[in-house]
Amino acid sequence: MASAVPLSSITMPGHRAPAAGFEAPFEMLGACHERVERMLGLLAKLQQHVLVRGWDESVASAARDVMRYFDLAAPLHHEDEELHVFPPLLAGDDAVLRRVVQRLQQDHRDMEAAWVAARTALASVTQAPPPGWAHFSAPEEATLSGFTRLYDRHLRDEDGLVYPAAQTRLSADALRAMSADMMRRRGLETG
Repeated sequence: MASAVPLSSITMPGHRAPAAGFEAPFEMLGACHERVERMLGLLAKLQQHVLVRGWDESVASAARDVMRYFDLAAPLHHEDEELHVFPPLLAGDDAVLRRVVQRLQQDHRDMEAAWVAARTALASVTQAPPPGWAHFSAPEEATLSGFTRLYDRHLRDEDGLVYPAAQTRLSADALRAMSADMMRRRGLETG
């Protein structure tokens, strides 16, 4: 039998900002990947907790945290990549790298579509579920696990291949413009 997941490991106390700032855009993108991994870890703990212990308020809190991240921050992060990281690689002469970037672009579309279904499953536990509800259904479990799997290869390819390649192709001026745009789209001061 699976062991119980401690309730304290389900919730994320407060919001921790990444150590990197927007003045270092690739470090900020890397910090966002760390946050994605933490949120996906939280999602896995939430699923395990529901399976072993059922619903409680910590499940609702964790579901809201995961939803908030993938509703707000993840789309901005994907847009950062689509606007600033991918274009110089798509314009380059490395056919293998272009194919990887094209697959990453498709991943973004797939993640967006998968998030709709994953969000629906999570939304169902943001409040006490109806009497008789014991756990996520098999299709909901598959949806949540599938959403997590979409990120596995994607993050590795970006961190290990795409980010380093793009960073070498961007001038200091392009990096400053990338930083300013990332801040502007988030409503942060640029001056």
